[in-house]
Amino acid sequence: MSELGRWLVAVGLLIVFAGLLLWWWPALFGWFGHLPGDLRFERDGVRVFVPVTSMLLVSLILTLGLNLALWLLAALSR
Repeated sequence: MSELGRWLVAVGLLIVFAGLLLWWWPALFGWFGHLPGDLRFERDGVRVFVPVTSMLLVSLILTLGLNLALWLLAALSR
């Protein structure tokens, strides 16, 4: 059970760190949502935004980060 607590604290600290980054440096992620391939449609007061490329980039970063973390955990547990 204490292992789960450590993981929850680590994830919480990562979320706080990400929140502080967005709060202190909002321009750091100003490009997000404005990449080629992000679809925007505006018509008669209706806006539709589909961030295809941005979400692919987020998926790639999260996949690489999770795989790296799992690889490090496996290497450290040997």
